[in-house]
Amino acid sequence: MAILEQGDKAPDFTLETDSGTSFTLSAHKGHPVVLFFYPQDDTQSCTVENMEFTALADAFAAIKAQVVGISPDSTKAHGKFRDKYKLGTTLAADPDHLAINAFGVWGEKTTFGKTYMGLIRSTFLIGPDGRIARQWTVRRVKGHAAEVLEATKALIA
Repeated sequence: MAILEQGDKAPDFTLETDSGTSFTLSAHKGHPVVLFFYPQDDTQSCTVENMEFTALADAFAAIKAQVVGISPDSTKAHGKFRDKYKLGTTLAADPDHLAINAFGVWGEKTTFGKTYMGLIRSTFLIGPDGRIARQWTVRRVKGHAAEVLEATKALIA
């Protein structure tokens, strides 16, 4: 399945979060939502990405944007990851690949010459209308959260 793109209707889903509650995308219609899909808790790039989104959590909240990190890890793993790094964004567990498959972010990857199936690090900015306003396939983690914040601000301006 191809990664969803700008203008596509964002597929609805419900996932359990690190806090033990459920996150349902459609419940946030009317406000921007940032979904950042990352491969695995407590790995170098994923930690940097989560810490950068955490550092900007107040700025996203000020513009009423919900930020959710999604990985195939369990809620238990998310809780340990959140506590270890004092993360401040919602982490949603998707071990069954419900949202991962719906957004098309599971696919063939190549790392150090090895090809395998895995999560393709991607971010989606969902507009208040429930459509994808912007999509990123993330190649460089550093500075990505700030770029997403600026795009979110521009969306609601």
